[in-house]
Amino acid sequence: MPAYNAAETLRRTYEEVMAQGVVDLVIVVDDASGDQTAAIAADLPRTRLYVHPENRGYGANQKSCYRLALEEGGDIIIMVHPDYQYTPRLIPAMASMIGSGLYHCVLGTRILGGYALKGGMPLWKYIANRFLTMGENFLLGIKLSEYHTGYRAFSRTLLAGLELEHNSDDFVFDNQVLAQIAWRNLVIAEVSCPTRYFAEASSINLPRSIKYGLGCLWTAVSFRLARLGLWRAKIFQ
Repeated sequence: MPAYNAAETLRRTYEEVMAQGVVDLVIVVDDASGDQTAAIAADLPRTRLYVHPENRGYGANQKSCYRLALEEGGDIIIMVHPDYQYTPRLIPAMASMIGSGLYHCVLGTRILGGYALKGGMPLWKYIANRFLTMGENFLLGIKLSEYHTGYRAFSRTLLAGLELEHNSDDFVFDNQVLAQIAWRNLVIAEVSCPTRYFAEASSINLPRSIKYGLGCLWTAVSFRLARLGLWRAKIFQ
């Protein structure tokens, strides 16, 4: 769980995660929150807490999460945001898809089943999501319903082989990871995921959303340039 100011929802998310009966260890990385996130996480059983001394960004938070998960020997590693926007009830299904050996990456998507708008996603975010996804599918040569979900499952083999340190410390990190997986010609599976939008759920403002969107498009363009042999970004080394 990459956490930042998640005190209002962390415990609720944790309890539903553990209720699934398949999780051995929860890792919470607190990105220098200004609330009680770290204190709450410290009291949760079967949880390893790591606190960044200063705010380093969403991507940097995930880098710490995955590094710690690999250190702990995790075979199947699932990221779910602690803001309770994504339901942890899909963890067994996502874990089984990885454990079967059929897939190395599974996404919980808000688009399949029409859950994005039903769950309260703002219309402007939905339109931006569809536009970016269309462009990324074209440039990456794959077909996903969305690239912008924060609910993801990975095999240990895949995570250990990705050059995550070359990726951004900001929100575009998520997108770069998927591009790196596509670069390895691996299939990315998806499951339909109900989501909730409410006051305590995390969100980024319009200026940061624009920056994120431009970063996603540049990642896809960089992928295509690398495929054509014209220029290769570090994330595709």
